[in-house]
Amino acid sequence: MNELAIDSKDLAKTYGSIRAVGGINLTVPRGAIYGFLGRNGAGKTTTIKMLLGLTRPTAGAAQVFGMDVSTERMAILRRTAFVSEKKTLYPSLTATELVRFSRGFYPTWSDGAVEKYARLLEIPMKQRFEKLSNGNQTKVWLLLALSQGADLLILDEPTTALDPVSVDQLLHVLAEDGFDRGCTVFFSSHQLEEVERIAEYAGVLDHGKLLLESRLDDIKSEFRLITAAGNSLPSQTSA
Repeated sequence: MNELAIDSKDLAKTYGSIRAVGGINLTVPRGAIYGFLGRNGAGKTTTIKMLLGLTRPTAGAAQVFGMDVSTERMAILRRTAFVSEKKTLYPSLTATELVRFSRGFYPTWSDGAVEKYARLLEIPMKQRFEKLSNGNQTKVWLLLALSQGADLLILDEPTTALDPVSVDQLLHVLAEDGFDRGCTVFFSSHQLEEVERIAEYAGVLDHGKLLLESRLDDIKSEFRLITAAGNSLPSQTSA
């Protein structure tokens, strides 16, 4: 059995003359929490879309649970719960109605998880989605994803619009519940603190290039940020 949940080789995407992702190699172990770190516009969302088969790569290849993203998209989606960066759902439905609508699509759906996370995240379940605040809309998306019982959670900037208390609750859920179920969690973020708190592995993306990928503990032990300050520092360094 392939021990990697996600495995990409030279995965790349260009739009005309714009290189969104430039040949990256991801290795995400099964059952791990992987933080995909990068600034806005670094190429995180494009990478996620390629891994889910929502965008066709310009070059390279990727597998999810050993399945090719180009030819086995539906099989991958059946085992994956995805929360998009752009969080929109049927606007006229309440959270309760969205749960009722969604549960029939997923054989591993858990009504117990719905009850648990609705209470934990304090979601107003009887309010129409379009009337919810941005933060509560994000919570509904997370509720639906966490209740699917998926083998892989892919979350694109999941803490967007959440208040600090809700961020703490979500990170706790991902760290504790994901581990208990043996679920692989792949989440993108531009917040280093979030990645440091729960991730076992991290990849750092910048301008479409994967600059670094390793266990988080190894990154912490091998890399340091050094800041120099003084009154007589040279304006530039010579080669």
